Amino acid sequence: MSHADPNREFAVEVVRQLRDAGHEALWAGGCVRDQLLGKTPKDHDVATDATPDRVRELFGKRRTIAVGAAFGVITVLGPKGVDPIEVATFRTDLGYSDGRRPDAVHFTSAEEDAKRRDFTINGLFFDPVEGRVIDYVGGQQDIAGMVVRAIGMPDERFGEDRLRMLRAVRFAASLRFTLEEATADAIRAHADAIRTISAERIGVEVRRMLTETDPPRALRLLKETGLLPFVLEPLANDEALFDAATLRLERLFHRSAPLALAAAICEAAKPQAAAAVARGLRWTNKEADLVAWLVNHQRGLDDADTKPWSVVQPLLAAEGGAELIALRHAFGCDDAAQRFCEERLAWPREQLDPPPLIDGADLIAAGRRPGPGFGDLLSQARAAQLDGQIASKAEALRLLGLKGP
Repeated sequence: MSHADPNREFAVEVVRQLRDAGHEALWAGGCVRDQLLGKTPKDHDVATDATPDRVRELFGKRRTIAVGAAFGVITVLGPKGVDPIEVATFRTDLGYSDGRRPDAVHFTSAEEDAKRRDFTINGLFFDPVEGRVIDYVGGQQDIAGMVVRAIGMPDERFGEDRLRMLRAVRFAASLRFTLEEATADAIRAHADAIRTISAERIGVEVRRMLTETDPPRALRLLKETGLLPFVLEPLANDEALFDAATLRLERLFHRSAPLALAAAICEAAKPQAAAAVARGLRWTNKEADLVAWLVNHQRGLDDADTKPWSVVQPLLAAEGGAELIALRHAFGCDDAAQRFCEERLAWPREQLDPPPLIDGADLIAAGRRPGPGFGDLLSQARAAQLDGQIASKAEALRLLGLKGP
């Protein structure tokens, strides 16, 4: 197997093994789209006429996982260090009572399988053995035209899985494609139905919108399609706040999800409300806390070059220090304070955040009983240390009017 791209080679190997056993097998979906766009696919999916049981028989029970077998999907494990591949039997979907998953599936042909997929750009197949694209839905034309178009009737596609409305926006934003008119109209008509989708699934899509190619475009498309109030409500009712949010996102030079969310809603929501948005998207508590911290301190580094170092240092040394600098840049700040913060953040960690000269044990050893004032004493000593007023434990204790042990 070639070391140049072992994942691709394994994906070819899976197709060949299915072909050698007399089955039709093709790459399917996003990997075909990405290849046609000149991108390296993140993963490869294989579609085949082999049934799930047959796939397991061919590749062996030890090399396969049947988690998605009810929907015709078997995961095939590759060599160590190579990504697994999902092998799906060609199928049509029979009903979507919950607006998410098919009630049942019927195994069918490649053409029918393509027609049940979401968008034409995701409905393509590729034969890696013969090197040719198989297109039943006009996906190549839409890739060339940079269009996101639902396969068949958009109302039906979105009725089957309402999350597809958000996926349409994400694809259009991240690929910098346009939404085909009928597809966009169907999203507007059914936008409020996104509320029936689980918060976790919505949160995954929003995360990707805010961290992939073009977050400002994603926000604009969410607004144009009527999805914004159900996804990022703080930005839905104020044009000025919305415009400012898109401008900040344009200025971000790196985009962690908490940073991007904070940049989007920092003027539209107070810290705890901002954290609630993140938690509503089912992001982690750590991420939600970081969003709140960034919103709370969004302008805390203003005039950093003239403030006492003891005021600035805790912000830069915090876990979100780099994000806070980036957030300030997103406000259009490019001044002496910004350069000061960037230079200090580049200091070695032991210089940026040296160990405190004293701790609670030192106060107790010096005769101070634990109590409400403990924290204030330690903060006073820490500030003096950072500002260069003291440099030893003895000096810290004298500053606090205490004697060393």
